[in-house]
Amino acid sequence: MTPPEGDPGVTTPPTAAGDEGPLAVLRRIRRPPVRPRPGERCDLCDEVVPDDHSHLVDLQSRRLLCVCGPCALLFAGEGAGGRRLRAVPDRYVELGAEGLSPAEWDGLEIPVSIAFLFVNSTLGRTIACYPGPAGATESMLPLGTWEDIVAAHGALDALEPDVEALLVHMDRACQESFVVPIDVCYELVGHLRTLWHGFDGGEPARRHLDGFFDDLRARATVRPVAGEGARRVGNG
Repeated sequence: MTPPEGDPGVTTPPTAAGDEGPLAVLRRIRRPPVRPRPGERCDLCDEVVPDDHSHLVDLQSRRLLCVCGPCALLFAGEGAGGRRLRAVPDRYVELGAEGLSPAEWDGLEIPVSIAFLFVNSTLGRTIACYPGPAGATESMLPLGTWEDIVAAHGALDALEPDVEALLVHMDRACQESFVVPIDVCYELVGHLRTLWHGFDGGEPARRHLDGFFDDLRARATVRPVAGEGARRVGNG
């Protein structure tokens, strides 16, 4: 009687390397080595990247790529990626007195108090997105006043297509506008999506927003009024 497979009473003698069948040898050769992945890695060269790593925007897929410092430098400006990949800059500017007015915000017809707007070079137009329980929702409302806003706010002339956004926070208690890297906007959207509860987001989402904008003010350079020098908010 043949004992059942896996019977603890049966000892299988070790197989010498020369006794392996041809299929076993083939499987061993073709099996890729298992390499530990201790942290997030560069999407281009596979090197480990820190938590505060850089990003590239793939203009065709509209996807953010995590990259290490050397790979980010390759794609700075036009870079090695030509028109397909663009490095996300590290520029934070609070528009201050030059920020959007409530009337300008109302003209955009965006139905929430927080939104980010950026130029999509592939589509050749400005996109407005706002956070919600399903992630980033693109506004399908007309943005006919956008050109007037750009003309009225000099800081928006330098807004880099695809990789920088105008982030606006407009409610009764707070009216502020920032130029920020596009990845910051999607990071905010991702956090709010996991925290969102009910119609207005709920208390956890509001607390996260408060902390997010506190940090944003602390790291942003305030765009000066004509005749004044730029200053850094916070301790820096």
